[in-house]
Amino acid sequence: MKYDVVIIGSGLGGLECGYILARHGRHVLILEQGKQPGGCLQSYHRGKQTFDTGFHYVGGLDEGQSLHAAFKYFGLLDLPWHRLDADSFDRVTIGERTFAFAEGYDAFVQRLSEDFPSERTALQHYAELLKQSSEQQFSALNPHAEEKSTSPSELMDISAWQYLNENFHNPLLINVLSGTSLKMELRKESLPLFTFLHGNSSFIESSWRLKGDGSQIVNKLIDGIRSQGGEIVCNAKVQELVEKDGKVVSAVCSNGERYEGDMFICDIHPAQICQLVKQSNLMKPAYRNRINRLENTFGMFTVSLRFPPKRLRYFNYNQYIYRKANVWDFYQDTTCVGGVLVSCRVPENGSEYTQQVDLLTPMLWEQCKSWNNTQVGKRNEEYKEMKKRMTDECIELAARFIPDLMEYTQSYTSTPLTWHDYTLTPEGGAYGVRKDFRYPLQTLLSPRTPIPNLLQTGQNLMLHGVHGVTMTAFYTCAETLGKEAIWKIIKN
Repeated sequence: MKYDVVIIGSGLGGLECGYILARHGRHVLILEQGKQPGGCLQSYHRGKQTFDTGFHYVGGLDEGQSLHAAFKYFGLLDLPWHRLDADSFDRVTIGERTFAFAEGYDAFVQRLSEDFPSERTALQHYAELLKQSSEQQFSALNPHAEEKSTSPSELMDISAWQYLNENFHNPLLINVLSGTSLKMELRKESLPLFTFLHGNSSFIESSWRLKGDGSQIVNKLIDGIRSQGGEIVCNAKVQELVEKDGKVVSAVCSNGERYEGDMFICDIHPAQICQLVKQSNLMKPAYRNRINRLENTFGMFTVSLRFPPKRLRYFNYNQYIYRKANVWDFYQDTTCVGGVLVSCRVPENGSEYTQQVDLLTPMLWEQCKSWNNTQVGKRNEEYKEMKKRMTDECIELAARFIPDLMEYTQSYTSTPLTWHDYTLTPEGGAYGVRKDFRYPLQTLLSPRTPIPNLLQTGQNLMLHGVHGVTMTAFYTCAETLGKEAIWKIIKN
């Protein structure tokens, strides 16, 4: 059977592209190499509990906010969303002091101005820039806008670190403003201001957790795709994309199955796309070399803690904790965990108590690459000891401010190597290809490839995270449906 669109990879970007195209009448097939779809939104079971792998909270879901229209279109607003505390949805502890992020740009400025009164004007200008970046995220898709209208690449050639240091005078405030950014790779020498702003703006609009695990998002999108006649096949690892007469004509899987299509979309790393297109007259060596030279962001070490009933009260905010005021580079010291995000699972039974807390801290590929050629479940004691040490350090740091964390009964961990093994993510990078303000044209990737009917999507292109991947999916689909069709969805 020949399909209108064949999508390789069932991460959020692949599923959202499949949903959009299926609703526009395309016969869609999604091929997933793993046992279950979802990519970073997968969940896993331990006993009767489910645990998330990569999803913890999302921003901008309220009416009129940056992600509302998209999630409404996907039917995702029907899920059991739980709003975090408006006056302190994120709390940042540096040393012995704690600071709160409030929901809404004006409240955000007011709350931080109480601790840093001399920086009020700079905070107001920063909040305006956050708001502007949120409002303009889809402007390049507006078919009626002037040609010079803002595109996603604006602010890509400005250093986030330089902007903060030029506009704020208090080094502690710079650390506080950056303290919630464990959800991106803070890197002084490369991080663009555009990435920094987008990674923070929607959460200040409003912040939400799900009651239950992130696979609810996956299941909702899959149901929508199938209801429109789309198909999803798991355990279908694509080994080759076959090019003929200047276009991709089929995807060949490791089990020998061959799937033909008119259009192909890859929700995988760009370097993996180059590997799949083994012979091509259009994908030249210069392009392949450029893609293969792209650097990847760091990975994450995650500890999921399990608690007995009625032991730990649920807290309706995210807690970021740092030993010192070195938020931008603490992770480079690999001798001890210096910063951690503490995320609490919403009780699903109406209880005041949670039974799950996740701890996350950055982890460099160099810390685990020596085990790269080993298999899951068959790694040596040295690897297990490394994970045990990092687990203890994460818990010790987090328990300084939430002592009841020491009451956990079990813990489960993952490293960048885990992501590398299960999702084939190069170097286990948590946030895709590293964006670099010094080389914006090389690191901000287009949905297009040199082959006209081969597109790409996902966190490696423009932006990462639920918000960034959703935004990117619309840009990818605009390449085949046109801006007019996509703009109607966004503005509806």
